[in-house]
Amino acid sequence: MISENQGKYLIGIARKSIIEYLEFRKITSIPPEVSEELLENLGVFVTLNKNNQLRGCIGYIEASNPLIELTIQSAIMAATNDSRFENVTIEELDEIDIEITILTRPKLIKVLESNEYLDKIKIGVDGLIVEKGFNKGVLLPQVPVENNWDVREFLEYTCLKAGLPTSAWLGLDTLIYSFQGQIIKE
Repeated sequence: MISENQGKYLIGIARKSIIEYLEFRKITSIPPEVSEELLENLGVFVTLNKNNQLRGCIGYIEASNPLIELTIQSAIMAATNDSRFENVTIEELDEIDIEITILTRPKLIKVLESNEYLDKIKIGVDGLIVEKGFNKGVLLPQVPVENNWDVREFLEYTCLKAGLPTSAWLGLDTLIYSFQGQIIKE
């Protein structure tokens, strides 16, 4: 999706955005010299980890704005607006590692029977979106790898993330989408 150099640049912008927001409540501007590939409309999630523990993760599944703009917004929100955690402080920022996941467009996984999902979803490759009614849950491709889950567990935990019973994926009225991600780490 993007080059290694642009990935490093994006990580730098994410860190700069968090620092500027925490210190000055300023939202980082998009630099004028930014490359075309960072101006593409792509979904993105920014994950903050401290001592290999999740500290914040927020992003956009689908993009209506440029990747660099959504990265800036997601980085700030992961640091200050993830309701699962206290806000990140400027003092702890040196201990935080930033990970960016750039997403492909989600595709509906079409099945005739729910057990077909077990063959169609690839651990370490696919991220999942589970949607039923007004409920929606997203887990990134790296999550089942980090937790040593199989496909069934991945589906169950994505259902939980959506606020649904773990068995919701078995119902054909539940929509399941897959997407892939390019993971960029500091």
